[in-house]
Amino acid sequence: MVLAHKVDPAYGVALADVLDDVDVVVDFTIPDAALGNVLECVAAGVHVVLGTTGYDIDELRSEVAATRRDGANVFIAPNFAIGAVLMMEFARKAARHMPECEIIEFHHEKKLDAPSGTALRTADLITAAGGNVHDPIHSVRLPGFVASQEVIFGEVGQTLTIRHDSIDRRSFMPGVILAVRKVASLPEPVTIGLETLLEDN
Repeated sequence: MVLAHKVDPAYGVALADVLDDVDVVVDFTIPDAALGNVLECVAAGVHVVLGTTGYDIDELRSEVAATRRDGANVFIAPNFAIGAVLMMEFARKAARHMPECEIIEFHHEKKLDAPSGTALRTADLITAAGGNVHDPIHSVRLPGFVASQEVIFGEVGQTLTIRHDSIDRRSFMPGVILAVRKVASLPEPVTIGLETLLEDN
């Protein structure tokens, strides 16, 4: 793989300037920009790996289906850290046996969405497994954090806490690279969750 371009208004480079020269765009931007970026890419036949959260997933699915060209796919992960994906999977399994739980997520002070995409995805997985995620999901935004999450299960006479901490942004890179390699071969136009890629590895 080759990093072909960096796109940012600060560099004076627009997304449209690079789409003829790339196979995959990796988007870690902001919620207000993500949907437009994705649609611009898939309309040009370019695959997207999306790490931005905080937008309407159903709207994105619908817009991608109407806009994509040349089989362009979109892969979305609320978290690219392998440990975070394992934390979500362990929580899903735990919910079958200890259904009552709460989620507390911790991020740096500049994160725009709350609760995080990771927390929302965790809640969806737990609910699908028959668990009951108590409302609200607790969101902490403070300097010093990168990304952390606790899922606390409670049962008579016992608790179980499953926690993951990303203490360095490098923790996300193995998942990003895996997604870049796999996005072109995905069977659906929009695929969500790094766990869907890990099942084959």
